Amino acid sequence: MNKKIFAILLSITLLAGCDDLFEPAIENILEKDFMYKDATFASGLLLNAYLRMPSNGWRHSDIATDNAVSNDPANNYRRMATGQWSKDFNPMDEWRNSRSAIQYVNMIINDADKIEWALDPLAKQLYVDRFKGEAHALRAYFMIYLMQHHAGKIGSGQLLGIPIVTKFEDANSDFNLPRNTFEECMQLIYSDLNIAISLLPVDYNVAPASDPLYVGKYQPMGIPATTYSRVFGEHGRGKMSRRIAEALMARAMLFAASPAYTEGSSTTWEQAANAAGTVIQRIGGIGGIDPTGHTWFANTTAINSLGAGQNPSEVLWRTAIEESNTIERDNLPPSLFGRGRINPSQNLVDAFPMANGYPINHTASGYNPNTPYLSRDPRLARAVIINNSQAGVGNRVIITAVDGNNNNALNRAETSTRTGYYLRKLLRMDVNVDPANSTIRKRYRPHIRYTEMYLSYAEAANEAWGPDGTGTFGFSAYDVVRAIRRRAGVAVNADPYLESIRGSKELMREMIRNERRLELCFEDFRFWDLRRWKLSLTETVKGVRIESGVFTIFDVETRPYLDYMYYGPIPNSEVLKFNALIQNNGW
Repeated sequence: MNKKIFAILLSITLLAGCDDLFEPAIENILEKDFMYKDATFASGLLLNAYLRMPSNGWRHSDIATDNAVSNDPANNYRRMATGQWSKDFNPMDEWRNSRSAIQYVNMIINDADKIEWALDPLAKQLYVDRFKGEAHALRAYFMIYLMQHHAGKIGSGQLLGIPIVTKFEDANSDFNLPRNTFEECMQLIYSDLNIAISLLPVDYNVAPASDPLYVGKYQPMGIPATTYSRVFGEHGRGKMSRRIAEALMARAMLFAASPAYTEGSSTTWEQAANAAGTVIQRIGGIGGIDPTGHTWFANTTAINSLGAGQNPSEVLWRTAIEESNTIERDNLPPSLFGRGRINPSQNLVDAFPMANGYPINHTASGYNPNTPYLSRDPRLARAVIINNSQAGVGNRVIITAVDGNNNNALNRAETSTRTGYYLRKLLRMDVNVDPANSTIRKRYRPHIRYTEMYLSYAEAANEAWGPDGTGTFGFSAYDVVRAIRRRAGVAVNADPYLESIRGSKELMREMIRNERRLELCFEDFRFWDLRRWKLSLTETVKGVRIESGVFTIFDVETRPYLDYMYYGPIPNSEVLKFNALIQNNGW
């Protein structure tokens, strides 16, 4: 085996085994001196952090919200949502994984200058800049997850984050560290992202002459275009870039400006709006909205034709392409040989407006509870398999009514729906999971979609400047919402309901939050959004019973969350080990 490939594999294997930060990792990996002499081993440390990214896989945390339930009694989010969430049982725990990733990232941040990246001193400097930029962005990425999962108020009411660690910890380090304030943690995130933005290209490509980083910084230093392409060329696609760091800044600032964190944060809605505006301005503002971005998971031609490192227009950053059928096997209805695990709620179905743009409870909507799926927002049928809709290979009709003739029917079997609905979003309908004729298809998981950035801008801009305020970008929260709804096929020619609320920040806030719910459903946003908005976590999940054509709404699952659960716990095992580590209130 090639020596350098062996070094990478060895580093990943050994580092992945060092999950406990407090078993000093320096004792479990090759000596630092080896890292200084072998750039491949050093890059393996960074690769280890990329492999630990929580957004690499689907979490399906909507099951813990009013968006869905699971028919699997052992599902951890179902257990969490029905009363088992505790400091010792926390499916949302990110403490060990993300802090371990930061441990290795810190090695690159602190020691990148000492590593022999290249014999050519100019190329070496480029590598130092690139890997430092990536490492700072990665540290911010993991810090964002740690703050989202573990920041919270202690008994005194103070809002705390996590212990800030910026150096590699070895056997001589003091692990009994207090938590830093929320504000201190957020400022480190912003600092890291600003460093990354200053060091990384907007995108990795092979055209240095059109790259602002090369033209503005490296060309005046006399660095040849070929050397720049060697370091920042298209082989770096998928790694941290300036564009990604800017999007992470927008995500972090929206989080910190939200109601649950304002008491301990100096971040403003205007800052959050400007951060998101910077990202979407790069693709042309409102004109950059991808016409098919809302069906990204079903755009099979685009998915099948994606080249290495390429992104569709909707996607800012994504995982690698894989071929599988696991998500279909878990979630297709039983008649399609699936387990029907994720069952969308009636609550979510009711959140989709009519095609004319009115909420279903509005007097002008035209909604008829006896034909509840008629003339609805087209996004409903794209996200949810409803009674009598078609799904799967061969477009088979799915009957979820209790008088249906197979296990697709409500509560008929262990794999049947509990709500009267099955999941469609995220699934490829051209996948066959019949054991006698199963197929696999290409797919990816977006880390960041541009739709998230548009909705983040709309939310922050509305709070900062009102529905029609544009700040410095020339487009408003209203403009974004109008474009998103029109793209979806809602109120395409005229949107009288949106116009009627245009003068109210409060009503526009409700609209934006609902649009975020619909556009980002089943993508691991709802739970975190409810918490940062401090909205009710205890809404009872509802379903629909259909029998002889009669629709009856019923309660499926209660949500016994308590008020202190707006903030997650610090792992109890860590609090027991370190007396300087204060637990969040209530846990």
